[in-house]
This record gives sequence, structure tokens and C-alpha cells, in this order.
Amino acid sequence: MEKLKADIESLDPYRIRKDFPIFSRKIRGKPLIYFDNAATTQKPRSVIEAEKRFYEETNANVHRAVHTLSYESTVLYEDSHKKVADFIGAKSWREIIFTRNATESINLVAYGWGLHNLQKGDEVLITIMEHHSNIVPWQMLRDRKGITLKILDVDHEGRLRLDEFPKLISEKTKLVGVVHASNVIGTINPISELVREAKKVGAVVLVDAAQSIPHLPINVIELGCDFLAASGHKMLGPTGTGFLYGRYGLLKEMEPFLYGGDMIETVTLEKATWNELPWKYEAGTPNIAGGIALGAAIDYLKMVGLESISEHENELLSYAIDRMSDFPWIELYGSRGSDRVGVISFNIKGVHPHDVAGVLDEEGIAVRSGHHCAQPLMRRLGIENAVRASFYLYNTREEVDKLVEVLREVRRLF
Repeated sequence: MEKLKADIESLDPYRIRKDFPIFSRKIRGKPLIYFDNAATTQKPRSVIEAEKRFYEETNANVHRAVHTLSYESTVLYEDSHKKVADFIGAKSWREIIFTRNATESINLVAYGWGLHNLQKGDEVLITIMEHHSNIVPWQMLRDRKGITLKILDVDHEGRLRLDEFPKLISEKTKLVGVVHASNVIGTINPISELVREAKKVGAVVLVDAAQSIPHLPINVIELGCDFLAASGHKMLGPTGTGFLYGRYGLLKEMEPFLYGGDMIETVTLEKATWNELPWKYEAGTPNIAGGIALGAAIDYLKMVGLESISEHENELLSYAIDRMSDFPWIELYGSRGSDRVGVISFNIKGVHPHDVAGVLDEEGIAVRSGHHCAQPLMRRLGIENAVRASFYLYNTREEVDKLVEVLREVRRLF
């Protein structure tokens, strides 16, 4: 970690790239340019080594034994919960539940809270820019419980219609689910403002922070939300890791999502009682190595600084938008303002997004093409698919220049 500290005096992406082994790889003989960070991020050496070190030195199950290895793995695993709590400003590490990803975190709320607290006639309010993971669980509850699902629209620039929010929310609204930053157009939503309105009617607020927590400083107390879901793999951590923050009182009252080992306090043939938080919601053997490596990812992000990451991404985003705006045959989606994370979705007129992505891949440039698990928003934008380039702390202006250069070649080819 001392070497890492010495390497990162300021956010120098060229220096940072040395910490990521994958950037030594070439794709078809070309240097890898990785612009698919909204799907998953690359992993620094410290994260890879943390997972490797667990299996080489400490491998044992948590909360199961008194021997040295089990004790050490338990301490490391619980320490990662504490790192997450500190990272997002939670009052207690017991408010942090480790999951596989943000999708599981949202489903935990839907099943653990929604299934037992929502009744026929109750309303859940979400936005049209939600990822499918924050739409489908509420559709399930609508069909199963008879609740009403309301949708907050966006304007022509992809910003939420905040003027419509007070008209949609009512005493019947029991939960507001909102994405913090769109995975398609990058829009950063005013969560604190939405929370204030929701609390006027006593609604619970769930924030999908999968696309914001890797890029922006977040404090759940300042946001005022009741739940916050995130994926570890989008914030330099391993795949199969994520977490749910929940207010202690709500988590205490909720029902478990999964049942089995470690989430119990006592079991008889007649009944069972539940373990203390957060283990009440972490049934079975968890992804111990992944959870520990997620803690290492947080160490890395804190070392670099979220403010520095956000500033770097904003500069890249502004530069990319300026360069791409020079070409009338590129259709850009979303606002041109600063209220967005480093995500650009676009199309080249007359060329299918998959063809664009294929040509880019030939030049070693990784982007995403498709509907980005946000089909309602895509339809609202009047499109079915788009190309998405998403930036992170290791991306550079030169990579943006190469992207634009290849897009011009795509235009020529098609």
C-alpha cells in the first residue's frame, strides 16, 4: 500500500494504468482501450493479490470455527463490511449486507421488505431511466400483490421531470426506487431532493448506486435514503460482489431473503430464529475472498480519491462530447451539461451499433452495444440500441482521440 501511495500523487491515468495488469495485453496486436467501464471495471493488482492471498494464506469458512484460519478469515471479511460502511458514511457496519451485485441487493429489498410490507392498492414509484434490475422486481410485486407501479418520465435531454414528481407521489406511495446515475446517458439524479419529497408522504427510498458509487463521493446519511444498492465489480472489485446498505431499523424488522446456514440464531424442528445483522441476510458460505478483495478495491479508491476520479472523468467526458459533436452523423444522447457521469451513448446514422462496436473491437477498443438493460429508457429516446463508451480513472484523452479516429473510419466503411 505504501508503494501505491507513492505511485498516486495526483490522478495521473498513465501512472495508474501501471497498477492494472490487463493493460499490458494487446487485442489483435493493438493496445487495449477499455471503454466498457459501466458494464464492469478492470481490477488493480492490489485487488487481484488480495483475493489470491486469501486462498494462499487464510482460506477457511467464516463464523464456523475457533481455529486460527477461520478466525483470520472472519476478521478480514468483517473488516471489509466496515470499509464499505466507512466508504458510504453509514452509521454502522451492521447496516452493510454483502450480496453478489446490485441486482441481488434490489431483489433483497423487493422480497425482504416489499413482499411483506406492500398491500393491494399501495404504490411504488420508479423512473423510466431505471436499469431492468430496478423495474422487474416491482413488476413481480405488482402482479403478485396487486400494487400500482408508477413511472416518472424524463425530458428531451434525459433529465427527470421533477415537476411531475409531486403529482405522482401520494399517501399511497410506499416506496420510491430511483437510479442515482443512468447507465445509458449518465444523468446524475438529485437524490436528496427526491428523498425530501418522498419523506413527506412517509415513503421508503431505494437508490440504485451501481453507476454512481465508483465515480462520486456518496454519503447515505446526507442522501437520506433508506436503502442503497451497489455492485463491487463496477468499482474495481471482483465480479460476484456487491452490497446493500439499509437503515438498521428497517433491516431489523425485515424478513430474510435466503434461509440456511449462518443466518440463523437457533433452529428446532418446529421453528428458527434469525442471526444478528448483517448475517441475518447472508445465508450460507459467502464469497469470502471476493468480499475481502472488495475491501482492497475500496482501499484503492480512497487512496486515489473519489473527487479526483470525478474531476478526471468530467474532463474526459467534456472532451469526448466536444470532439464527437463536430460530426453531424454522430447522434449523441443525454444532456450536454455537467450533471452526468462519464458515460456517452451514441449512434452513427445508418450504421447498426453492433457493426460500430465490431469495427472498434478490431482496433482494440472495447465498448458496449445494445439496449444496456434499460429498454424503457431507450424507447423513450426513440431508439432500440446504441453504442456506449464509458470512462474511468485509467482512461486518457489519447484514447478518446483514437475512438474518434476509428468512428470516422466506420463512417467511411459504411
